[in-house]
Amino acid sequence: MNAPILVTGAAGFIGYHTARRLLALGHPVVGVDSFTPYYDVALKEARFARLTPHEAFLPERVDLADAAATKALFSRHRFERVIHLAAQPGVRFVDPQPYAASNLNAFMNMLEACRHGGVAHLVYASSSSVYGANRTLPFSEHDSTEHPVSLYAATKKANEMMAHSYAHLFGLPVTGLRFFTVYGPWGRPDMAVYAFTRAIAEGRPIAVSNAGRVWRDFTYVDDIVEGIVRLVGQAPAPDPHWDALHPDPATSAAPYRIYNIGNDNPEELNTLIALIEDALGKKALRSERPLPPGDVPETRADVSDLRRAVGFSPATSLRDGVGRFVEWYQEFHSA
Repeated sequence: MNAPILVTGAAGFIGYHTARRLLALGHPVVGVDSFTPYYDVALKEARFARLTPHEAFLPERVDLADAAATKALFSRHRFERVIHLAAQPGVRFVDPQPYAASNLNAFMNMLEACRHGGVAHLVYASSSSVYGANRTLPFSEHDSTEHPVSLYAATKKANEMMAHSYAHLFGLPVTGLRFFTVYGPWGRPDMAVYAFTRAIAEGRPIAVSNAGRVWRDFTYVDDIVEGIVRLVGQAPAPDPHWDALHPDPATSAAPYRIYNIGNDNPEELNTLIALIEDALGKKALRSERPLPPGDVPETRADVSDLRRAVGFSPATSLRDGVGRFVEWYQEFHSA
């Protein structure tokens, strides 16, 4: 792994932490971002600014939805491994065009660039949202994901199918990672942990869905990154036991794999709120609302495949993770 590793979405939440961890391990990193304004661009710039002083980090500002720009990026650098985390996030975002540009067009450009660039392994971000209407818990990679309930989830399901086609047609080794409710320092302001912390700290009401009777597999960002880093050097091989008459969605006769990365320990939303209140020393003002369209009442990851593959599964407790986030939040916003 002497060639630089490409991390897309490097100014994003998970991308920033991934690039930082790879640099700490001694890997050169090319970090790409287009700084879309879905949330505060200043936060993205602040993340990027913490990476750029590192001598092994090369920043690139590229819109991956631009096929020519993506091709030019791969002509400037020789990548053996690619970690594609750039995307339009958010299950409640309703404008379809950013999803199409970032999650479909950009992903197609990335697949083409990896194919022609001779990339040895493409690791890309999928999402737990692909499980959609599935109510079999815990969610397993071996379950069907044919009924997404948000456009974001549909684009992530499409990514998995597009990746499989490139693995099958061109032998491109691809690994899709289904992340479960990621939180932690430098997180996204639209996510519950950040949004609730900010509102409680500022004395504003928080919107609580379904009286807080919603369960999420909250996963601390360092655990997500640990899974990514362990898997990026482990390109999948075709599964010799894959049976077309009884197809397993998580594997293939092509070099293709899907893994969950989640805490495997769902916590109720009310528990999250109480932990933030404790960390801030301040009670929340609550505004109750029904569960929004596109949301599901519970998520829980089956991570047995991840554990078998790399000997690791997330284990950071919500109490510890929330405490670290609130400490970062207070330091960052006081500055």
